[in-house]
Amino acid sequence: MPSVIPNIDENPPLFSPLRPDSEAEASLIIGRMLAASPARFISNHADLRELIIHLLDQPRVAVDTESNSLFAYHEKVCLIQFSTPESDYLVDPLAGLDLGCLAEVFSRPIPRKVFHAAEYDLLCLSRDFGFRVEGLFDTMLAARALGFRQTGLGAILKSEFGLDLDKRWQRANWGIRPLPEAQARYAQLDTHYLLALRDHLFAQLNERGFVAEVEEECARLAHACAQPPAAPAPSGFWKIRGAFELGHQERAILYQLYLWREELARGLDRPPFKVLSQKILTDIAQAHPSSLEELRHVPGVTPGQTARWGPEILQAVREGRRAPVPRPPRGSERNELTVARHEALHRWRKERAAARGVESDVILSREVLWRIAERGPCSLEELAAVEGLGPSRLRCYGEEILQVLANSDPLHT
Repeated sequence: MPSVIPNIDENPPLFSPLRPDSEAEASLIIGRMLAASPARFISNHADLRELIIHLLDQPRVAVDTESNSLFAYHEKVCLIQFSTPESDYLVDPLAGLDLGCLAEVFSRPIPRKVFHAAEYDLLCLSRDFGFRVEGLFDTMLAARALGFRQTGLGAILKSEFGLDLDKRWQRANWGIRPLPEAQARYAQLDTHYLLALRDHLFAQLNERGFVAEVEEECARLAHACAQPPAAPAPSGFWKIRGAFELGHQERAILYQLYLWREELARGLDRPPFKVLSQKILTDIAQAHPSSLEELRHVPGVTPGQTARWGPEILQAVREGRRAPVPRPPRGSERNELTVARHEALHRWRKERAAARGVESDVILSREVLWRIAERGPCSLEELAAVEGLGPSRLRCYGEEILQVLANSDPLHT
């Protein structure tokens, strides 16, 4: 993992504090934010090069993306938004531009890249353009570290700024062109406030001593999202809710239904859930119908779905009856000692989170909790080697974690 970028606040805030001392100052700040001019639409190479020069001259830039995941099997990034203190920009990846030159902006530690809920955006930018992001600051991670209960951008802007964002375009088709003006305005506002929000949250993190923790988590997230995606596992259907609880034959039927749905959705260039939902797949697997009449009585299956795909669904059910049972993914079964350690760590994490006033995974993520339980470290040096823990959490929680492990394992010394 790359080293954590030091001195994340080496530049002064780009906006005044958002908890001002007077109502007049508050009105001035909010008024400036609301008076945004329409975003500049970037759809040619000359404008793109000009934008890059401007972005590289900034200490921080706000970034977001919009994709068409609800309208295509193979989703793609359809819009990249940038905001600086002066202007907002909408870059159009569908205009035939070579966006490779944006890599310079994303790969440099400066400007800092401010996202909200960055993980999905980072994965999409890596998948479609090969971008690797350095200098990440995620305002959602900051809000979670501070104990915000609602961490969506709209909820935070409402509670901290008193602003209401129109979220009706959140699930819109971003692949259509020309882009409707209302959608463009929605996309602009997703980054327009982020630099101010970053300054506001950073001040609170600094006051409470959580800057290093969020810094490390941002670096970890950026590193994780920069890895090449793993090849899809043949048993990826285990992500379907309830798959582990099915009987052997029902699992085999669900697997064949899953494979059929993926192939059909790919051919239609449609998201799989728009063919049949996961719940309907599971209900069919449990009912294992043998006729169209039986299929019609499965909850959620519409007459139109039966008419279009009924024979194919029944064929998948028949294949599932005679197919081998898919094996659970490796790692889903753990030994008793690992489970005992995990349960003890889980209880400790819940108590620690309650005392701090945050969600449990802010203390330690689920993945890190399992890694610690599997390794059973006996010293701070061994604990420090656990991927994803980070220096700040080691410093804050290391001794407590070792004590929990010692108490859960009689052989642990």
